[in-house]
Amino acid sequence: MIKTAIVHEWLDNYAGSERVVESFTNIWPDADVFTLVDFLSDDERKIILKSKPAKTSFIQKLPFAKTRHRFYLPLFPLAIERFDFSGYDIIISSSHAVTKGLRKSPNQLHISYCHSPMRYAWDNTELYLSQANISKGLKGFAARLVINYLRKWDLKTAPRPDYLIANSKFIAGKIKRIYGRDSDVIYPPVDVNKFDCTKEKENYFLTASRMVPYKRVDLITEAFSLMQEKKLKVAGYGTEFEKIKKNATPNIELLGYRSGEELKVLMQKAKAFVFAAEEDFGITVVEAMACGTPVIALNKGGTAETVINFKTGILFNSQDAESIKKAVLEFERKAGIFNPQEISDHARQFSRDIFENNIKEYVKDKSLNFFNKEKIFS
Repeated sequence: MIKTAIVHEWLDNYAGSERVVESFTNIWPDADVFTLVDFLSDDERKIILKSKPAKTSFIQKLPFAKTRHRFYLPLFPLAIERFDFSGYDIIISSSHAVTKGLRKSPNQLHISYCHSPMRYAWDNTELYLSQANISKGLKGFAARLVINYLRKWDLKTAPRPDYLIANSKFIAGKIKRIYGRDSDVIYPPVDVNKFDCTKEKENYFLTASRMVPYKRVDLITEAFSLMQEKKLKVAGYGTEFEKIKKNATPNIELLGYRSGEELKVLMQKAKAFVFAAEEDFGITVVEAMACGTPVIALNKGGTAETVINFKTGILFNSQDAESIKKAVLEFERKAGIFNPQEISDHARQFSRDIFENNIKEYVKDKSLNFFNKEKIFS
């Protein structure tokens, strides 16, 4: 009988990568789940882990781990390498930092679903340091030493998974550039069935995300400050909230955090959803399209793969306020060409059911190549 382990970096909320783990536990309900730390609420645990506990690392018991576990980043490689997977035949990791570097024996199959190569080490390093207020002085020097160590470890461990799955073509390109490895693309699960198509729209634009620098909500609000006859609603909260609030013009309404149901209604009624981040995939964008709402988005990263220009939205090429403004005006001129039902139908290809079927078939196919058929089907 094949024994399976599922591995994820940390479990402290229900976000994009946790949706992937949720699907993994849907497919393999008897698998054991390993994670550096597990601080899920009871409701989150029920969804992601089917109410089972996860096997955690020594970081779980360190001081302030519940709220500050990311400050133990230099210990993450050690923690992931100390897990004992000797009792498992198949290891499936969900990786955006260190899980792809876990240790296993040659007779074990490791398939790693990569949301992104380690972001701290390869993407927006200076932005992360600035956010954490450790970009200068001795703290900055020490932080860069840690990042250099993480880069070396990340490259050294890149060959460890037997197979890599990328969550978009964009990430597959990063994997090739950074690790020198090929990967297969399987888009992540989106619960599109929870978002009904709404054909009657109201006279406002919407953006929604965590308000952190790389999401570039500031560029969207700057663009709408140049178009004060157009209404923009902004849902979300984060470190950039006060800065954006200070610069917001009267046509911009900051809503703060909104629950899933509230956000769905906002998406359904918006005339268009605006998104300026360079995302690995962009689940929120697909959710908006599932509502039949056109998307105005950056023509880079995952959104360039999910939004079809002049069919499900408008794509703009430069990450600046002027380009967003031009795209909004272009959308208004061509608003009549967008069919809500066609947009919603397009989003259905990213459903959870399709993801789970693709992952199940992928693991089955790779397992048949790795093990003998008698063991797999016994």
